[in-house]
Amino acid sequence: MKKAVRLFDRLGGVFGSRLWTVDNPGKYVPHFSEPDLDEEERRVAERFSDLYYSKIENFRGLHTIVLSFLGYEMFKCPLDLWIYQEILFKDRPELIIETGTYKGGSALYLASMCDLMGSGEVITIDIDSSHSAVRPRHPRITYLNGSSVDPSILSIISSRAKDRKVMIILDADHSRDHVLAELRAYREFVPSDGWMIVEDTNINGHPTYPNFGPGPWEAVDEFLAEDKNFYADRRAERFILTMNPRGYLRRRA
Repeated sequence: MKKAVRLFDRLGGVFGSRLWTVDNPGKYVPHFSEPDLDEEERRVAERFSDLYYSKIENFRGLHTIVLSFLGYEMFKCPLDLWIYQEILFKDRPELIIETGTYKGGSALYLASMCDLMGSGEVITIDIDSSHSAVRPRHPRITYLNGSSVDPSILSIISSRAKDRKVMIILDADHSRDHVLAELRAYREFVPSDGWMIVEDTNINGHPTYPNFGPGPWEAVDEFLAEDKNFYADRRAERFILTMNPRGYLRRRA
């Protein structure tokens, strides 16, 4: 490992942070494969997925899906984050676009992976600015305030994404209509064989939170029916537990 020392501002003052890059990365390529589960194994996996997600109980129960990265909060499954870093290292996107910033934990995680690789940046978008004061400051992160499907936001994204290898992560409003609007708006930025990940497709009974109503899963259904250039790459679900079943979308090569 080669140490690359850089100082940047953090919330509450100047925070000295040593950033690292990988001098001689390994050559191992993870074997992505759809889990080969029999019916009983699939039922067990779905029951655990529901248990893992639903135990948050509207923030009254176990905080199973509330994670932190370097002290910054996010809602994620650790196994999905591991898949993300494998995708990032393999594909080396120049720009990661995230919708749904919340408190910035996932943006910091993605930016930190870019630090390790020595390239890449993150644009993260949220209509809610109430958490702005607690979000991390990092030279690879750009925060945009507004709706992810607002034409002014999309204009900025279009100019920043031009001629660059882009990866998309959709984690904003989880209603079907909003997610579908995002899918239609952001697909143009996804390169051949690139990724557009729809998070929390597990809600509305897939297999958890059955009373949520039409959400990301249903948006993916409609989107894949109308756009044959994309498919759900279920090999990215190889750890079995995921909050994004059928949500790892790829543009056909």
